[in-house]
Amino acid sequence: MSNMATDVMTRTANTPFEFKSAAHLLFIERERASNLTELLDALRSCPEGSIFQHTFRTLEEHHFIKEGFSNDFAHWAYSELGMVGLGERLASLDVREFTSLSALRARLIQMVEEFIAQNPKARDHQAESPFYFCSSSNIVLPVELRANNLAEFIDGLKQVSVHSIHYHFIEARLRRKLETNDFSLWLQRDLGLSRTAGLLNQIDIYTATLEGVKRKITQVLQSATN
Repeated sequence: MSNMATDVMTRTANTPFEFKSAAHLLFIERERASNLTELLDALRSCPEGSIFQHTFRTLEEHHFIKEGFSNDFAHWAYSELGMVGLGERLASLDVREFTSLSALRARLIQMVEEFIAQNPKARDHQAESPFYFCSSSNIVLPVELRANNLAEFIDGLKQVSVHSIHYHFIEARLRRKLETNDFSLWLQRDLGLSRTAGLLNQIDIYTATLEGVKRKITQVLQSATN
């Protein structure tokens, strides 16, 4: 390992990174939908926490399989409404492209509106089962693991569960207004590793399980240079 690489790995952070995990307490909101008309109304009125729940947070549930739908709206459109085309359109939504939940909400509404415009008879088609809009609150769980430098951070990543990865790498985007994740924020703010922080934000959270995401994060960090 070169002197530069050694310096990057052992440089003391301004503040330590404290690993955490979380459990989710799920609750049902007042919005529900049995057809596309009701889905549009609900998308317009539901809290931002519901938009996050059914897109970003649902990744934790789907991350244990490599196939299937990346968000709950796509799954419902395909499985309960029987609208393959809409399901595929919604499944193509890449949440990493959005920097605000309001923009993500607007895009979901636009996709449904465009589908209805092209398929007017689909507007009032009744689903097999309603879509219940949900949100969840976090119960933050301490891990009792902290890192003072990049080497300790990498070692910590290897020890924590995928639930901790989800909390810091995906769940954090709600707290950070979708702009970044806890790992990237710490790397940039406390270690000055802006390039590495940016590389983490580019990791594809769709094409691998959470264990795969964890390995990719570790790989990026192990090759970090300032």
